[in-house]
Amino acid sequence: MTRVFLSVALSLVLAMPAMAEPVAKPIPIGVAVATTSNIALFGQEQVNGAKIAEAYFNAQGGVNGTPIKLVFQDTAGDEAGAVNAFQSLITTAKVVGIVGPTLSQQAFAADPLANSAKVPVVAPSNTAKGIPQIGDYISRISAPMTVVAPKSLQKALALNPGIRKVAVLYAQNDAFSTSETSVFQEAIKTLNLKIVSLQKFQTTDTDFTTQVTAVLGSAADLVVVSGLAADSGNLVKQLRQFGYKGPIVGGNGLNSPNMFPVCGALCEGILVAQAYSPQADLPVNKEFVKRFEAVYKKSPAQFSAQAFAAVQAIVEALRKVEKDTKKKITAMDLAAARQAVNKALLSGMLLHTPLGEISLDPKGEVNQKQFYVSTIRMNPGGKTGAFVLTK
Repeated sequence: MTRVFLSVALSLVLAMPAMAEPVAKPIPIGVAVATTSNIALFGQEQVNGAKIAEAYFNAQGGVNGTPIKLVFQDTAGDEAGAVNAFQSLITTAKVVGIVGPTLSQQAFAADPLANSAKVPVVAPSNTAKGIPQIGDYISRISAPMTVVAPKSLQKALALNPGIRKVAVLYAQNDAFSTSETSVFQEAIKTLNLKIVSLQKFQTTDTDFTTQVTAVLGSAADLVVVSGLAADSGNLVKQLRQFGYKGPIVGGNGLNSPNMFPVCGALCEGILVAQAYSPQADLPVNKEFVKRFEAVYKKSPAQFSAQAFAAVQAIVEALRKVEKDTKKKITAMDLAAARQAVNKALLSGMLLHTPLGEISLDPKGEVNQKQFYVSTIRMNPGGKTGAFVLTK
């Protein structure tokens, strides 16, 4: 009887499905970017890049076997939206760090909130002057325009040695654009060029007749534009339609394929300095481009690559914390984990990203080795195009 009972019991045990290994609780990382409003196309590029990063690093085992989980919040296009998104990520989602926001002017509003709560922020696209100086918990992987902008001007001069007179146009209601144009203007003076027309516009403008007329009247040899994709695209289109035939240098707002549908075939030839090129011959970039193109059927833009790199920075910081403390992040007190992640971010660790080799200094500023200048080349039909490295 006992043997029969044991035999039946053993059969039942063998027939039962094996118990699954316990699944580690994911580590939440916040992503606060604009997926609605007039800058939604930029924010969507960032979402796309961040999602590729999430899949890529989880395929590598996440943080020493613990997966990461990106928590997305829409900042829309204004400061209030960014503040609300940060508040939700900090207090409700309880993230260990935040990637975002999209615009520099949003950063100046929302970053102090994260800094007060001692939540590390890695800015993927905030290149205005003063971003890391907001606080001890604020850093960026996006190189400041003081480094990037002059390179496009230098390339324009190399291609057009006769340039002497420059027209400068910028969106006065956007903090990034006003910061960027000041960098451009200083670089123009350093290169011994003369600003013959300085024109302001709004990011909501669609009619640029006044500005274009002033540029044509100044007989400028070069036009430099700082604005967002939609307004800058319309401005470029109207400059060409009114007869301006000279070179155009675009700021970071023009550094997006979202320009192409706006100015169409008239986007052709715009020079843009870039912190990223999908053509960069780097192992991690090749893998990033491969995965991005498989999912989205197009090459990644700079905003996507920078979002990937920002997520990567936090992931690498999390790995470093666990290695240094011999503790799992999920077992740590949240406040302690956030502080440890921030310390790791600012430790100077070298990151091999799609942007190339980068590191963050103790003040949160990025150190990046490689930059590019590309020319917009439009495809036949004028609806699609590409950023081609300028030789």
